[in-house]
Amino acid sequence: MKKKVSLLCSTLLLSSVFASPTMAAPNDKPVQAQSQEYAISGFISHAELSKKLQQIDRNSQGQVNVEVAGYSNLGREIYTATVGSGDKVILVQSEIHGNEKTGTAALLNLLQQLGSNSPEAKKIRSDVTIVAMPMINPDATELNRRGNDMSWSEVVEDFPQLASASPSWNYYTYTNQYWDYASNPGFDVNRDFNPDLNYVPQPEDFPSNSSNPGWYITPEAQTVRDVYKGLMSEFGKVDVFVDLHHQGEYFVEGTDDKVTLSISGDFVQDPTSEEGEKYREYADTYDGDFSKQLNVAAYNALQERGNSPFDHITLYPQDLDLPGTALGSFALNGSGAVLFEVTGQTQSYGQKEKGRLIKAVEIGLYGIIDGVTSGDVYEIDPNAYNDIPLTER
Repeated sequence: MKKKVSLLCSTLLLSSVFASPTMAAPNDKPVQAQSQEYAISGFISHAELSKKLQQIDRNSQGQVNVEVAGYSNLGREIYTATVGSGDKVILVQSEIHGNEKTGTAALLNLLQQLGSNSPEAKKIRSDVTIVAMPMINPDATELNRRGNDMSWSEVVEDFPQLASASPSWNYYTYTNQYWDYASNPGFDVNRDFNPDLNYVPQPEDFPSNSSNPGWYITPEAQTVRDVYKGLMSEFGKVDVFVDLHHQGEYFVEGTDDKVTLSISGDFVQDPTSEEGEKYREYADTYDGDFSKQLNVAAYNALQERGNSPFDHITLYPQDLDLPGTALGSFALNGSGAVLFEVTGQTQSYGQKEKGRLIKAVEIGLYGIIDGVTSGDVYEIDPNAYNDIPLTER
């Protein structure tokens, strides 16, 4: 039987504003409500996200359109918030790992600002379409952990052809001092993507490893994939994809300067290179230079703050080959891709540090949005990407 929670407060709030006539919950059998109103570690919970999005939708007077795009494994809503009507499409997601929360707060601030009547917001809305997906792994958010809340038996229930397969390599069943996945297992959703957007899971592709594509076995990854496909169908392509994450605490290579934010546009081997032969079918769509231009736009926006705390921006480790990530899969499908990795985990931060990191993400995102809106990003020399300092690991 598929697990599902009914979030009473969310349901009441969304029944009139966010209801999607084309989407249905995983099942329609009512269960006892399990609502969490509090913010975990000072950050927003799923119930609070629902309320905030409703408020943004209402206050924008039609400029921000919030919809339910799908549901988590436990039946929590996964939202899209769309603002703008331009031909260029920017898709931004946050909290694919439930204990990486800064991006969600930054996206909510961004939506408030872009839904306003300021001249800057009006200009952006006329030139680009921005689709935000805050908190795409809400079950993990409520557990304040990385993996979603889903067992392998539930995967087999959805995909009976996998009955004889071993669980995928990204299936968490361990227990340590922080998390008990043994009694409450889950998947790293960030490894459940596949550049073949129509891929159907096959038993011979399990358990696989981190160097291979994922499978779209989790409802969270399926929802992001379906939003991406829908935008491709409507606009022809998703021009930009940004994924907001957290990392450990690191330093600028060769210094004692603590990193504020690492960025990257390098997630898979170039399909036109000898090493990227296995991706040759994507050679006509992949645009690694555009990913680099977008990263430079974000970097420049943060550097323009001069001696602010935001000047310690670095490149995440390069020469990666991770087609199972959304970043890798969508880059192969033609999107300029950008990774944001804020330093440290949110649960131990005070309010001042949280605010600083949220602002860093906002400024970086605006650098990308402004560059696409003005067209300036297309004039950036991609080689400037190599001048960004490296993260020391």
